[in-house]
Amino acid sequence: QVQLVESGGGLVQAGNSLRLSCAASGSSFAITTMGWYRQAPGKQRELVARIGSGGNTDYADSVKGRFTISRDNAKNTVYLQMNSLKPEDTAEYYCNVRNVLDRNYWGRGTQVTVSS
Repeated sequence: QVQLVESGGGLVQAGNSLRLSCAASGSSFAITTMGWYRQAPGKQRELVARIGSGGNTDYADSVKGRFTISRDNAKNTVYLQMNSLKPEDTAEYYCNVRNVLDRNYWGRGTQVTVSS
């Protein structure tokens, strides 16, 4: 069973930065896409950023130029560097990984709160 351990959330003032990490373990099959989603109260979960095994990336328009996703394949770890944070970035952030069998796994979430 794949386990995802997220870390790095917290409370910051607008304009500051946070770095989220998510380490995956227990996968018997190669991990392909790794990514981050977020869900604010009363809203649907949305894609923030994702990165393929080859390093190709995809970002939500709202975070382009501010957030950077990266991964360490040797550690099965994905990172999300979040700069110039805004109050509207406040949400629960969830790590997501997909393996070569196209199975999807989710972390338990880490809270990011940005005060104005």
